[in-house]
Amino acid sequence: MKETKGGGALATPGPRGASAERALPAAVLPPRGALWAPRACADAVAAAARPAGAGGRAQGAPTPDSAAAMATKDPTAVERANLLNMAKLSIKGLIESALSFGRTLDSDYPPLQQFFVVMEHCLKHGLKVRKSFLSYNKTIWGPLELVEKLYPEAEEIGASVRDLPGLKTPLGRARAWLRLALMQKKMADYLRCLILQRDLLSEFYEYHALMMEEEGAVIVGLLVGLNVIDANLCVKGEDLDSQVGVIDFSMYLKNEEDIGNKERNVQIAAILDQKNYVEELNRQLNSTVSSLHSRVDSLEKSNTKLIEELAIAKNNIIKLQEENHQLRSENKLILMKTQQHLEVTRVDVEAELQTYKHSRQGLDAMYSDARRQLRDESQLRQDVENELSVQVSMKHEIELAMKLLEKDIHEKQDTLIGLRQQLEEVKAINIEMYQKLQGSEDGLKEKNEIISRLEEKTSKITTAMKQLEQRLQQAERAQMEAEGEDEKYLQECLSKSAGLQQRIVQKERQLVQLETDLKIEKEWRQTLQEDLQREKDASSHLRNQTQQIVSLKKEFLNLQDENQQLKKIYHEQEQALQELGNKLSESKLKIEDIKEANKALQGLVWLKDKEATHCKLCEKEFSLSKRKHHCRNCGEIFCNACSDNELPLPSSPKPVRVCDSCHALLIQSCSSTLP
Repeated sequence: MKETKGGGALATPGPRGASAERALPAAVLPPRGALWAPRACADAVAAAARPAGAGGRAQGAPTPDSAAAMATKDPTAVERANLLNMAKLSIKGLIESALSFGRTLDSDYPPLQQFFVVMEHCLKHGLKVRKSFLSYNKTIWGPLELVEKLYPEAEEIGASVRDLPGLKTPLGRARAWLRLALMQKKMADYLRCLILQRDLLSEFYEYHALMMEEEGAVIVGLLVGLNVIDANLCVKGEDLDSQVGVIDFSMYLKNEEDIGNKERNVQIAAILDQKNYVEELNRQLNSTVSSLHSRVDSLEKSNTKLIEELAIAKNNIIKLQEENHQLRSENKLILMKTQQHLEVTRVDVEAELQTYKHSRQGLDAMYSDARRQLRDESQLRQDVENELSVQVSMKHEIELAMKLLEKDIHEKQDTLIGLRQQLEEVKAINIEMYQKLQGSEDGLKEKNEIISRLEEKTSKITTAMKQLEQRLQQAERAQMEAEGEDEKYLQECLSKSAGLQQRIVQKERQLVQLETDLKIEKEWRQTLQEDLQREKDASSHLRNQTQQIVSLKKEFLNLQDENQQLKKIYHEQEQALQELGNKLSESKLKIEDIKEANKALQGLVWLKDKEATHCKLCEKEFSLSKRKHHCRNCGEIFCNACSDNELPLPSSPKPVRVCDSCHALLIQSCSSTLP
C-alpha cells in the first residue's frame, strides 16, 4: 500500500484483483509535488491500457521531447487534460464492464466506485475556498445544490439527500447526490444546466477550473453514454462522509495474471453477487418490515383521525341540516312578507300613478290656458305700448305748436306796448300844448288860426287815434279770438291728453292685473313644480322600494343557491365518507396481504446452484443447453421455460425474473388489491 502526499492510497479493491495490493510502475506514479502535475502519468495509464506495438513501445507513450514540451505548459491546463483523460478511461471502462456484466450494478461494483472518485476530482478542480466563521470551506455541494434552481426536476434529489439521516458533511451529501443522479440517468442533463450558467459557477470556481472550460462540456457529453447503465445503489446505509477518494490506476492496466485468473474471478464475482443479493434481500426485508410497521401505525392513526373527522363531519352535517331548515323557514317568511309588500306597493303605485296622470292632465290644460292668456296679454300690452308711443309723439307736436303760438303772442304784445308808448308820448305832447295854451291866452288869440290848425291837426290825430284804437280793438279782438282758439285747442289737447291718461291708467291697471295674474300663475307654476318634484320623489322612493324588492329577490335566489351548494357539499361529504370507508377496508386488506407476503418472504432462502440438479416445476435435468435460473421472489432454481416471466418486486422496483407459480400468485394478489 503506497500513500501519496495528498493523503490517499493507491490500491486495488479486493474482489476484482488476484492480490490485495498491487504497486504501480514508476512511470505511472505521480510525483510528490502535485497529484496531476505531469501529463506523462495519464499518458502512461492510457499506454498501459492499450496493447503494445511491434517495437515494444505502447502507442501514444510520450517521448522525452514531448514530456519536456508539456512541462512548459500551464499546470492548470495539464491538470484539466489529465482529468479529462481519466474521465474518458473511467466512463469507457464502466460502460464496457457493465455491458459485459449484463445486470444491474450495485454500490460495491469497483468500476462504478472509481467513476464516482474521478467525478469527485473533476468537480473539485479549481474550487474557490469559501470562508466561514470557524474555518475555511472547500466543497462541491454548493454548485450541486445550485442545480435545483436551474432544473426543477432536481428538487426531488436535493430533498431526498437532505432527508438522509446518516449524512453529516457537505461532501457526503454531494456523493449521495451523484449516486442518485446516476440512478435517475439524468447526471448529464443536470451538469449541462450547471455548465451553461457560467456567471453563477464563477461564485464557486476559479476561471481556470475544469467546469469553467471546454473540458467540462466534453465530460458532460461523455456522461450521456452512462444512460445505458442500470444501477441500484443503496445510499441510505452507506458511509459516504468518511470515504477516501483515491483513483486506482491498476484497473486500467492489463496484466497476464488477470487473464489467467479470469475464471476464478468469475466464480468469486458469482459468490459475491449471491452474497450481495442475500444481504440486499435481507436489508430490503428489514426495511419493508419497518416500513410496514410504520405504515400500520400511520394507518391506525389515520384511521382514528378519520373516525374523529367522520364524527365531526356528521355533527357538522346535522348542524348544517338544522341551519338549512332554519334558512328554509326564514326564506318562506321572507317570501311571504316580500309578496305581501309587493302587492301593497303595486296597488299604491298604480293608484298614485293614476292620480298623477289625472293631475298631470289637469295641470297641462291649466298650463296651456295660462300660456294662451299670457300670449293675449302680451299682445295687448304691445298694442297699448304702440298707442302710448303715438300719443307721446302727438303730445310733443302739440307742445311745439303751443310754443310757436306763445312766441306770436309775445311779438304782438311787444307791438301793443310800442303803440301804447307812442300814445303816452302823444298825450304828453297834448298836455304840454294845453299848458302852453293856458300859459299864453294871448298867444292863443293870436294864434287861433294856429290853434284851429292845430285843432285840425288834432282832429286828424284823433281820427288817426280812433283808427289806431280801432286797429287796437281789432288786434285785441284778433288776440282774444286767437286766445280763444288757443284755449279751445288747449282744451281739446287737454281733453285728449285726459282721455289718453285715462286710457293709460286703464292700461296700467290692466298691466297691474296682468302682473298680478302673472304672479299668481308663477306661484301656481311653482306649486305645480313642487307637486311634480314631490311626485318625482315619490316615484324615486317607489323605484328604491322596487330595487329593494329586486335585491331581496336576488338575496333569496342567493340563499337558494347556497342551500343547493350546502346540499351538494353534504352529498359530497357523504360520498367522501363512503370512499374513506372503502379505502379503510382496502388498506386493511392490503395490510393483511403485506403481512402474509412478509411471512412468506421470511421463510424464503436463496438456493445454491450446486444444490439444484432438476427444475422445481417441470423436474427436467439441467445441462449445458438447459441452464439454471433463480426466481427473485422465492429463491428457487428453475429452467428458462418455467421462469420466463418478469415482474417488479418490493426489493427491486424494476421487473426481474420470477417463476410461473410466483408470477400467478403475484398477479392474483395484485388483481385482488385492485378495486
